[in-house]
Amino acid sequence: MSRLFAVTNVLGMVVMMFGLTMLLPLAVAFWLDDAALFAYHQAILITIFCGLVMTLATRWYRRELQVRDGFLLVVLVWSVLPVFATLPLLFFLPELSFTKAYFEAASGLTASGGTVLTELDMLPPSINLWRTEMVWIGGMGLIVLAVAILPLLGVGGRQMFKAETPGPMKDTKLTPRIAETAKGLWLVYAGITLACASAYKLAGMTWLDAVMHAFTTIGLGGFSSHDASFAYWDSPLIESIAMLFMLIAGVNFATHFLVWRGKSLSPYRYDPEAGLFITIILASCLILTLYLWFMGVYPDLFTALRHASFNTVSVATTTGYSNTDYNLWPVFAPLWMLFLCCFCSSSGSTGGGIKMIRAQLLFKQVFREMIVIMHPQAVSPVKLGGSVVPNRIVFAVLAFLSIYIASIVSMTLVLALTGLDIITAFSAIVACINNLGPGLGQVGPATTFAGLSDFQTWVCSFAMLLGRLELFTLLIVFTPAFWRK
Repeated sequence: MSRLFAVTNVLGMVVMMFGLTMLLPLAVAFWLDDAALFAYHQAILITIFCGLVMTLATRWYRRELQVRDGFLLVVLVWSVLPVFATLPLLFFLPELSFTKAYFEAASGLTASGGTVLTELDMLPPSINLWRTEMVWIGGMGLIVLAVAILPLLGVGGRQMFKAETPGPMKDTKLTPRIAETAKGLWLVYAGITLACASAYKLAGMTWLDAVMHAFTTIGLGGFSSHDASFAYWDSPLIESIAMLFMLIAGVNFATHFLVWRGKSLSPYRYDPEAGLFITIILASCLILTLYLWFMGVYPDLFTALRHASFNTVSVATTTGYSNTDYNLWPVFAPLWMLFLCCFCSSSGSTGGGIKMIRAQLLFKQVFREMIVIMHPQAVSPVKLGGSVVPNRIVFAVLAFLSIYIASIVSMTLVLALTGLDIITAFSAIVACINNLGPGLGQVGPATTFAGLSDFQTWVCSFAMLLGRLELFTLLIVFTPAFWRK
């Protein structure tokens, strides 16, 4: 129990810090005098009070966290914070059930972008701002933020950082101190967000819309303040800006950090993921453009290019924006886009899926196996970026893929068992576990997840948390070995 109490102590600090993030929508609600002002007073007080109680009640158990403590803390952070994130939604929308509100909050904090809300245009601006701010906070990771701040409170952060940051190459240090790394990543993250918001404003958005959509573009979350998403503006310029920044956010932020620190673009050239990430997405945009044009979905090549490119980039980077209902396209196109979202995003980006680095390692391992079959005595190591990848990492990636496929199949079958058609069930799970948001069928880009039952909604919420924590981090907590001394 001492482990749980030590973790609860730090969790209380994170909860209090999370309560302070509600001050931004509170300020906007006060400035615009919108109808949701009262909701934030209560939400902030409850959140900070609960965090303070957790911290004070366990202050005698405060100590340096071990590796296992880090995993437990990450799981608790991502499962508990959505509970507090629901408070503004529940106070302002009392007709919203806790299940739906938790899904909305989990979707925001995991940077998924699936929603249960409709009539977004009619909501107070502060509510939409809170939804999009959750995406921005969750995109880089609350734990990374905590690692940047908690050293001031005397809490070690390496264990948390290792549990939170995605990808097989987690131990790469950018700066000597882990807290400095976290601060550097957040500085780059905030800088790119500011650039994105400014570009949106210059392209014709209001400042409020620009900030909200910058939050969800860089967080690759896909929440919008309009039901029509980017079709609301019907602007090729705005869509082009969104595509550019979605591609930027799909690249490892550690690479952006190295570019910023070294004042050189060479880190992009040496990034083993960035080139392949851009190449695959651009090739897919071209292929789907020609496909939609030849199939007669769009009358001219430019329109086909515009819609195919925007939605392909959006889905492949696991953002979830749309400027048309691609659910109505010939089935090959949305299925191809859904396939891309499984692996395209780089590790260390705000995107979901298995990440490009794992996909590369899997491909190289398959190629190595074929070489060994033809030449049993051959020594054929797996290389990435000119370095030999240890077999331990390759086997870990194979195990990850096994669990990933098993999770998709099992949860799809669970949803199908509850009566959902197979297209909706499969696409909902793929979209949730890859933190994409909208799927196909009943959960397509033109609809919401509101039509799902409470049980189906909880399955999708679990899938989002599972995907955001990259499977192992969450599942390891459910193993008996984890709890043994």
